[in-house]
Amino acid sequence: MKEKEQERLIKLKEIEKDLYVKGFKNICGIDEAGRGPLAGPVVVAGVIMPQDSMIEGINDSKKVSEKKREKLYDLIIKEAISYSVAIIGQDVIDDINILNATKKGVTQVVDGLEIKPDLIIIDALNHINTRGIPYEPIIKGDAKCYNIAAASILAKVTRDRIMRQWDEVYSQYGFSAHKGYGTAKHIAAIKEYGLCPIHRKTFTKNFI
Repeated sequence: MKEKEQERLIKLKEIEKDLYVKGFKNICGIDEAGRGPLAGPVVVAGVIMPQDSMIEGINDSKKVSEKKREKLYDLIIKEAISYSVAIIGQDVIDDINILNATKKGVTQVVDGLEIKPDLIIIDALNHINTRGIPYEPIIKGDAKCYNIAAASILAKVTRDRIMRQWDEVYSQYGFSAHKGYGTAKHIAAIKEYGLCPIHRKTFTKNFI
């Protein structure tokens, strides 16, 4: 590993290092992918990485290429002490809104962890049910914390894979390219073909 990358990872782990010093052992980073798109689920992921983990390239998923994210996904789940992924579909998002759907996903992630953390760090979410496990919201946590960055990659890769599968069913919308986000091409396709079953009705009412 190059020195510059090692320095970046050490900096990315500073918040967690302070928490380890305070006595926390298993720290779970939680992040989501898909709060903004017009179609598809929101995916929430949580991961507890070993304290000495230093996977080259881990970063906020938005700063990592799709090809590299896929490789990192495999490395993360191989090295993780425990991880969990929750998929909350568009019907639930329409029913309880995207914020509450994301919070529901967080609780499902906590329930899905085989090893329970003694602390959860999460990207800027408050008032969530973590089953009594203490949590600390960190603004832009996916760019500041190693475990949250790892979770962001798990969430993003899972969601991208789902949207590529939906592209095979509803190819006219181009989901594999934009993953359901509101690009000009996607909006034009909605206006031409109407909505499909995976569109979020509460997100698309202005386009039909």
